[in-house]
Amino acid sequence: MALDLSVETTARKAATPPGKYLFGPVADFLMLGGSAFLILPVLFFVPRDYEGALAATMVVVAYVVNYPHFAHSYQIFYRNFGRKARGEGYDRSLQLRYIFAGVIVPVIMALFFAYGAATSNTRLLGFAANAMFFFVGWHYVKQGYGMLMVDAVLKRKFFDDRDKKVLLVNSYAVWILAWLQTNTAVTQGQYYGLQYYTFAAPSWITDIAVLAAVGSTAATLLMLARRWRKNGGLPYNGIVAYVASLYLWILIARINPLWLLVVPALHSLQYLAVVWRYQTNVERDVSDAASDPEPKILSVLGPRYRLRVLGFIIGGGALGYLGFWLIPFVLTALVPYDKQVLGSSLFFFIVLIFINVHHYFLDNVMWRRGNPEVSKYLFR
Repeated sequence: MALDLSVETTARKAATPPGKYLFGPVADFLMLGGSAFLILPVLFFVPRDYEGALAATMVVVAYVVNYPHFAHSYQIFYRNFGRKARGEGYDRSLQLRYIFAGVIVPVIMALFFAYGAATSNTRLLGFAANAMFFFVGWHYVKQGYGMLMVDAVLKRKFFDDRDKKVLLVNSYAVWILAWLQTNTAVTQGQYYGLQYYTFAAPSWITDIAVLAAVGSTAATLLMLARRWRKNGGLPYNGIVAYVASLYLWILIARINPLWLLVVPALHSLQYLAVVWRYQTNVERDVSDAASDPEPKILSVLGPRYRLRVLGFIIGGGALGYLGFWLIPFVLTALVPYDKQVLGSSLFFFIVLIFINVHHYFLDNVMWRRGNPEVSKYLFR
């Protein structure tokens, strides 16, 4: 999620009281990133012999957390997409962004993968995996920044434009350093049976990136200290989300193989905190939101809006299963290709990369400044 919000403007519209949370102080802490600080130390004491068991556990967690997090972005983005594409209620810039991310990007990616598969070009397909790692890192740090901005609005502990520039520069510096480290340390690897390739990044570029990341981190700490004195505090859950996203999930992700298995779920949980809050506010805005659901037996779940939110969550789970498992399974069974060259999991490889990269483009439109739905529903 790349939340690029104008905090001051949004805050005036939202008029949120001090101390407001997405779900509560403890839930926000754990969902936005605090759980990372609790889980990572424990993993250092888990024997490597349990790696298989943890991997199996995270496969199950993927159905509950990872896949719905991707699916929810499609549910929100393509809801009333015709109206968005026509620009009804959206300015021209946002309208074009919706068309680009919703139509042009998936068409380009589909053509790319179709060509790579048809020509059995493993090297071309392999570079797609590196592109995914590039965009995933970018997405992680932008989401961490966005979570900090959200919590700042909710707590009314605002950052000015100069502060936000410091935070963004630090986000990009840490992300670039992490990506360069990967391209320096690895030349090729296996991903769903296909070789993926990294770029030969010279060590001196990485050294410069280290200096930039250290310098921007120091500048960020100084800015936060100044902001703490001026505002009488900080949006602490947002700070936790920002630090976890940049440093625990990106910069030191390779510190422990077990940690690599857990990070995607924690990132997804962070996303779900905002999306579920957003969707709850959407459903509360419906005229019959407070009425009892039909049939009456469903009234144990609460008012009708809660039932609709539950349906949204269940729909995300079903859509995630469809996208990540059923569709690639059917394509593997029906579409012939050279399995000796491309392996037996080609369509799982393609779908996973497609959704990860497309997810970045979708979020970059949905959660940006000027989107009327974000300012209306996220901070209520």
